[in-house]
Amino acid sequence: MSNLIVGIDASRNRSGGAIAHLVGILSKEDPAEHGIREVHVWAYKALLDKLPNKPWLVKHNPHHLEKSIFHQIWWQSHCLDKEAREVKCDVLFCTDAATFCRFRPLVVMSQDMLQYEPGAIRAFRLGKAWLRQKILLFVQNKAMRRAEGVIFLSEYAARKIQEKTGKLNQFKIIHHGIDNKFKNFHANKPWPTNSNEQIGCLYVSPVWEYKYQWNVVRAIEILRQQGHNITLLLVGGGNSRSLRKLREQIERSDPHHEFVQHLGFVPQEELLKYYANSDFFVFASSCENLPITLLEAMAVGLPIACSNRGPMPEVLQDGGVYFEPENATSIASAVERIINDKGLRLSISKRAKESALSYSWKQCASETWSFLANLSRDKLCNGFPHHHQRRT
Repeated sequence: MSNLIVGIDASRNRSGGAIAHLVGILSKEDPAEHGIREVHVWAYKALLDKLPNKPWLVKHNPHHLEKSIFHQIWWQSHCLDKEAREVKCDVLFCTDAATFCRFRPLVVMSQDMLQYEPGAIRAFRLGKAWLRQKILLFVQNKAMRRAEGVIFLSEYAARKIQEKTGKLNQFKIIHHGIDNKFKNFHANKPWPTNSNEQIGCLYVSPVWEYKYQWNVVRAIEILRQQGHNITLLLVGGGNSRSLRKLREQIERSDPHHEFVQHLGFVPQEELLKYYANSDFFVFASSCENLPITLLEAMAVGLPIACSNRGPMPEVLQDGGVYFEPENATSIASAVERIINDKGLRLSISKRAKESALSYSWKQCASETWSFLANLSRDKLCNGFPHHHQRRT
C-alpha cells in the first residue's frame, strides 16, 4: 500500500525537545518513501508556524488548542477521534503518551520519565505537583496499554516503563536526532595551562528537583577550596521551588558571586556559543528519557562529567566520567579527574563525539515513518476496523 494517511497529534508539544522532534521528522525525510501520501498535524498556531510547508503536510489548528490545558484535554478526548476519521487517517501518532484520544490504530511516544522514577518523584512534596505526576502516570500507562504501538527514546526508558505498564505488544526504540550545527562544531578551546587561567564548567538543563544544580554548585566550591581555579555557568529556567533552592546554595557557596553564574532560560538556537566557550560539561540529572543537552555537549566534543543514573550510561557509554548526582563530593571527584588527566580528557571527548554522530534526525524520521506505515499496513491486512470499514 502506498496511499497511507497519517495523523499526528502534537497538541501537547510544549517543550523544546518535543518541538525539535516534530520539526525533525517533518523536515528530514519524505514520508512518501514509506508509502505515506499525506500527513495531518493538529497543534497550536505557534508550533504550526515552526513546521515546514510541504505539499503532503496538512496543518490543523482547532481553537481549543489556543486555550487552557482543560480545553486541550477536552478537545483531545471528544473531538480528535472524529477529526482524524474525517480526513481518513490510517493511523494516529500521539507525540505525548498522556493522551485521552480514542482513535485506533494509535501509536504513542513516551517522552516523560519522571513518573517512572521513584527517586525523582520523592523530590516533590505532597501537593499539586505530586498529584499531577500521579495522574500522568495513570493516563500514560492506560494509553500505552491501549495503543497498537509505542515509541521509546532509549533502551532504559523501554525497560523501566514496562515495569509499570507490563509487557507491551509492539514497541520500537527510536532515538531523537541532534542538530548538525553541534555535530559540525569541533571544540578546540585551549585547556587552561596555569592556575591564573579559569577553567569553565557548563551545565545546561532546566532547574528542577531531580537535576541537582545545587550539588554541582557545592562540588565546584569544594574544588575551589582545593585550589582549582574553576567557574560554573548554569543555563536553564525552572520552577520556583527549585530556583529558590539553587539561589540559596549559590549564596552559601559563592556569596560574593565570584565563580557561579546562572543565566536562566536560553533559546536552543543560542546554545552553541556557550558550549564553544566552555572547557568541560557537567550533567547531573537523575531522571531522563533521552538527555538532549548531554547529546549536544557530546556532539561538540567537550569532556563530560556525568550522572550515573537513568539512560546516561547508555547514551554516553565510555565517553565520560560518572558520579552520583546526589553527592557533591562524588561530583567533585569526577570533575577533578578530568582536570588532572589530559589523556583522559582527550579520550573521553573523542569517544563522546563519535557516539553522538549516530543520533540523526534523518534516521529518526525514517524509522518513525517506517514504524507508522508498517503498523498501519499490518492492521489493515489483519482486518483492523480503520476508517474505511467504519464509514461504509
